[in-house]
Amino acid sequence: MFLHFSILMFIFKKKGKKFDQKSYDSLFHNIENNLRELGFGDVSVNKKMKDLNKILYDILLKINSSDNDSKFSVNSKIIIKYFSQKDQKNELKYEDIESYFNDFFNFCFELSLDNMIQDLKKYKFYNGCT
Repeated sequence: MFLHFSILMFIFKKKGKKFDQKSYDSLFHNIENNLRELGFGDVSVNKKMKDLNKILYDILLKINSSDNDSKFSVNSKIIIKYFSQKDQKNELKYEDIESYFNDFFNFCFELSLDNMIQDLKKYKFYNGCT
Protein backbone atom coordinates (compact mmCIF):
# COMPACT_ATOMS: atom_id res chain seq x y z
CA MET A 1 0.00 0.00 0.00
CA PHE A 2 2.80 2.42 0.90
CA LEU A 3 4.69 1.68 -2.31
CA HIS A 4 1.62 2.54 -4.38
CA PHE A 5 0.99 5.66 -2.32
CA SER A 6 4.65 6.70 -2.59
CA ILE A 7 4.57 6.34 -6.36
CA LEU A 8 1.50 8.56 -6.53
CA MET A 9 3.18 11.18 -4.35
CA PHE A 10 6.32 10.95 -6.46
CA ILE A 11 4.32 11.53 -9.66
CA PHE A 12 2.66 14.61 -8.19
CA LYS A 13 6.07 16.01 -7.23
CA LYS A 14 7.52 15.20 -10.67
CA LYS A 15 4.61 17.02 -12.34
CA GLY A 16 5.13 20.05 -10.09
CA LYS A 17 1.92 19.79 -8.06
CA LYS A 18 1.50 19.32 -4.31
CA PHE A 19 -0.11 16.08 -3.19
CA ASP A 20 -3.41 16.64 -1.42
CA GLN A 21 -2.92 16.66 2.36
CA LYS A 22 -6.45 15.29 2.80
CA SER A 23 -5.50 12.09 0.95
CA TYR A 24 -2.45 11.63 3.16
CA ASP A 25 -4.48 12.29 6.32
CA SER A 26 -7.24 9.97 5.14
CA LEU A 27 -4.80 7.09 4.57
CA PHE A 28 -3.36 7.33 8.07
CA HIS A 29 -6.75 7.95 9.66
CA ASN A 30 -8.08 4.74 8.07
CA ILE A 31 -5.03 2.79 9.23
CA GLU A 32 -5.47 4.15 12.76
CA ASN A 33 -9.16 3.22 12.80
CA ASN A 34 -8.39 -0.29 11.58
CA LEU A 35 -5.78 -0.77 14.30
CA ARG A 36 -8.29 0.34 16.92
CA GLU A 37 -10.91 -2.05 15.49
CA LEU A 38 -8.37 -4.85 15.85
CA GLY A 39 -8.25 -4.07 19.56
CA PHE A 40 -4.99 -2.19 19.88
CA GLY A 41 -4.86 0.36 22.69
CA ASP A 42 -3.87 4.02 22.53
CA VAL A 43 -0.20 3.46 23.34
CA SER A 44 0.32 0.66 20.82
CA VAL A 45 -1.67 2.50 18.11
CA ASN A 46 0.51 5.59 18.56
CA LYS A 47 3.69 3.49 18.38
CA LYS A 48 2.52 1.62 15.28
CA MET A 49 1.45 4.83 13.56
CA LYS A 50 4.88 6.33 14.23
CA ASP A 51 6.56 3.21 12.82
CA LEU A 52 4.31 3.21 9.73
CA ASN A 53 5.05 6.89 9.12
CA LYS A 54 8.78 6.11 9.23
CA ILE A 55 8.28 3.29 6.72
CA LEU A 56 6.38 5.56 4.33
CA TYR A 57 9.10 8.22 4.46
CA ASP A 58 11.82 5.59 4.05
CA ILE A 59 10.09 4.41 0.88
CA LEU A 60 9.52 7.97 -0.36
CA LEU A 61 13.19 8.87 0.03
CA LYS A 62 14.53 5.71 -1.59
CA ILE A 63 11.89 4.58 -4.11
CA ASN A 64 13.56 5.99 -7.23
CA SER A 65 16.90 4.41 -8.05
CA SER A 66 17.40 6.38 -11.27
CA ASP A 67 20.08 9.07 -11.20
CA ASN A 68 18.35 10.82 -14.08
CA ASP A 69 15.59 13.17 -12.88
CA SER A 70 13.50 12.50 -15.98
CA LYS A 71 13.41 8.73 -15.48
CA PHE A 72 11.95 6.49 -12.82
CA SER A 73 13.10 3.06 -11.75
CA VAL A 74 11.95 1.35 -8.57
CA ASN A 75 14.81 0.77 -6.17
CA SER A 76 15.25 -3.00 -5.88
CA LYS A 77 16.65 -2.58 -2.34
CA ILE A 78 13.27 -1.21 -1.21
CA ILE A 79 11.51 -4.20 -2.78
CA ILE A 80 13.82 -6.66 -1.05
CA LYS A 81 13.63 -4.80 2.26
CA TYR A 82 9.83 -4.81 2.47
CA PHE A 83 9.01 -8.03 0.61
CA SER A 84 11.75 -10.38 1.76
CA GLN A 85 11.07 -13.48 3.76
CA LYS A 86 13.70 -14.63 6.23
CA ASP A 87 14.12 -18.13 4.80
CA GLN A 88 13.51 -17.43 1.12
CA LYS A 89 15.53 -15.46 -1.44
CA ASN A 90 13.89 -15.73 -4.84
CA GLU A 91 15.38 -13.13 -7.20
CA LEU A 92 12.77 -13.76 -9.90
CA LYS A 93 9.97 -12.89 -7.47
CA TYR A 94 11.64 -9.57 -6.64
CA GLU A 95 12.17 -8.78 -10.33
CA ASP A 96 8.45 -9.39 -10.95
CA ILE A 97 7.49 -7.07 -8.10
CA GLU A 98 9.94 -4.43 -9.32
CA SER A 99 8.53 -4.73 -12.84
CA TYR A 100 4.99 -4.41 -11.51
CA PHE A 101 5.78 -1.13 -9.72
CA ASN A 102 7.62 0.27 -12.74
CA ASP A 103 4.55 -0.53 -14.86
CA PHE A 104 2.33 1.03 -12.19
CA PHE A 105 4.41 4.23 -12.31
CA ASN A 106 4.25 4.38 -16.12
CA PHE A 107 0.49 3.84 -16.11
CA CYS A 108 -0.13 6.48 -13.43
CA PHE A 109 2.24 9.02 -14.96
CA GLU A 110 0.03 9.18 -18.06
CA LEU A 111 -3.08 9.93 -15.99
CA SER A 112 -4.41 13.38 -15.26
CA LEU A 113 -3.58 14.47 -11.71
CA ASP A 114 -7.16 15.61 -11.16
CA ASN A 115 -8.66 12.17 -11.82
CA MET A 116 -5.72 9.94 -10.96
CA ILE A 117 -7.38 8.07 -8.08
CA GLN A 118 -10.55 7.38 -10.09
CA ASP A 119 -8.61 6.31 -13.18
CA LEU A 120 -6.41 3.96 -11.14
CA LYS A 121 -9.31 1.53 -11.04
CA LYS A 122 -8.50 0.82 -14.70
CA TYR A 123 -4.95 -0.31 -13.84
CA LYS A 124 -6.19 -3.75 -12.89
CA PHE A 125 -7.35 -4.30 -16.46
CA TYR A 126 -4.34 -2.60 -18.05
CA ASN A 127 -1.96 -4.85 -16.15
CA GLY A 128 -3.87 -8.02 -17.05
CA CYS A 129 -4.98 -8.77 -13.49
CA THR A 130 -8.36 -10.34 -12.93
